[in-house]
Amino acid sequence: MADIPLSSPSTPGSSADVVRTWDARAEHYLQLFRYELEAKPYDLEVLRMFAKRVGAGGRVYDAGCGPCGHVTALLAAHGLDMLGIDLSPRCVALARREQPGVRFAVMDQRAVTGGPLDGLVSYYSLHDQPKRLLPDTMASWAAAIRPGGQLLVVAKEGEGDGVIDDPLGSGLQVYWAEFTAYELRRAAHEAGFTTDDCTVREAYEDEIPARRVYLTATRR
Repeated sequence: MADIPLSSPSTPGSSADVVRTWDARAEHYLQLFRYELEAKPYDLEVLRMFAKRVGAGGRVYDAGCGPCGHVTALLAAHGLDMLGIDLSPRCVALARREQPGVRFAVMDQRAVTGGPLDGLVSYYSLHDQPKRLLPDTMASWAAAIRPGGQLLVVAKEGEGDGVIDDPLGSGLQVYWAEFTAYELRRAAHEAGFTTDDCTVREAYEDEIPARRVYLTATRR
């Protein structure tokens, strides 16, 4: 199939498609995941260690913060200067409501602005876009992060790359991409990061049944 311009809302995984699908399911996602971190001790520890590596006061973006804004708020509570960014205006509006006192803005993670940053977190923000866009997205993050800055990527493990019925049960068809640890490490390296750690955990009982990949890296 020939590529359609990524600005077209008819293009699966395009920026316009991400806005359309997330504006439509933001409230549904919020109800499902508002308190998810309370039952994820591994994730809480990974995020705490990321905050420690960045250091108090470090400027960090939470890319694809979603309607909950809970990762942004947690890292802000750990002393980081946080901004949650999301392409969906509805997600940003809900995150502002859910996390008063925490900053959020509409921004495309594929074209991050406002650097230099001390770090960036991508907590399940890559599955909305085609895997072929991963190098460009990583390059955008690398351009925004200062040398020595920190990157944390969390993604679902797998080979999937295409349109499926929403695994979150919204009733929509959505773009869904999964990534292997090797794909994430390679893209990070090519963008200018050095991988510090890359671990995988099994899904918790109430999660989508796919393993999770956690990549931590330093901007060269």
